[in-house]
Amino acid sequence: MLVKDQNNLKICISLGILAIISLFLGSWEGFVENCYVATIYPLLSNWLRSFSHFFPFNIGDWMYAGIIILIIRLFFQRKWANLGILLFSTLIVFQLCWGINYYRKGIAAQLKLTKATYSNNEINAITHQLIDSANYYRKIIGNGSLPHMTIEQLVQEAQKGYRNASYRFPFLAIEVKSVKRSWLTPIADYIGFSGYFIPFTGEANLRDDLPAVLNPYIVCHEIAHQLGYASESEASFVGLLAAEASSNPTLKYSLYLDLLGYALYEQYLLSASLPYADFENIVIENRSRMDTLVKKDRKEIRDFFNQRKNAISPISNELYDQFLKMQQQAAGIKSYNEIIAWYINYQKTKS
Repeated sequence: MLVKDQNNLKICISLGILAIISLFLGSWEGFVENCYVATIYPLLSNWLRSFSHFFPFNIGDWMYAGIIILIIRLFFQRKWANLGILLFSTLIVFQLCWGINYYRKGIAAQLKLTKATYSNNEINAITHQLIDSANYYRKIIGNGSLPHMTIEQLVQEAQKGYRNASYRFPFLAIEVKSVKRSWLTPIADYIGFSGYFIPFTGEANLRDDLPAVLNPYIVCHEIAHQLGYASESEASFVGLLAAEASSNPTLKYSLYLDLLGYALYEQYLLSASLPYADFENIVIENRSRMDTLVKKDRKEIRDFFNQRKNAISPISNELYDQFLKMQQQAAGIKSYNEIIAWYINYQKTKS
């Protein structure tokens, strides 16, 4: 027994050293860009997605559950060497399957974009543009209820969007697969997610109780993670490129409605220092410019999330915020809002 414990301790120490090395690989730019991003991750990601695609259910969440149960069991059994082996092994696999993506240059370098600050005039202009785009595609869809797309339809339309986008941006080429409904939907309000990506299996997951209009763009966002874009703002922007390249009005409406929410938040935040009369005029102008059906859809989304507010979700968001900050995303959970800065600068490159 003593010999076995000593062997486990040696394995634990060796894995600990390898885990530290895997963490430092991210600081080696040549390896990240020329080896990992260019070759290792695309091959590994494609294999994982091809493998998990054959399972009709989400295998990644079951894997997470198994790891958590095993960690708890080893902890209470006080098998510290075995626990260390499990934790270090998991960290190494996470780094190789995904973690190194947090250090890649990403879409900013590929499109030569900067996240420069923007003026009140720029945020006002982009907000009006997004309102007009949302109005336009809502009218194309019609006055009735928004179409509820199945997971197969969501994947099909996202695939078309990414294929079209890849004609201009070859690095966005991907065979979309392993997009699934999450079995965690019943507790989604407490965890605080609309979709998520599982690095160990390459699965993109979507909760199945959201207002239908949100799903198309969320799927595009999660597919961007499958492509290796780890930053939330960059994944949102890559999803934007795919959605804008789509010819499906529902997908485009989903995109512009989502972006509009971020734009309005940023606009009102920047305008908060203005005299109240000026701020009120901005709000009134937005409301008068916005189509009645768009207002109705936005209200449905607000009501959905307001009805599901709870005391646990803020704690989950805070934990995720800290995780993002640990993974080279200084803005934490607020990095989702950075897509507006990307979009403004992207618009400048097209003009």
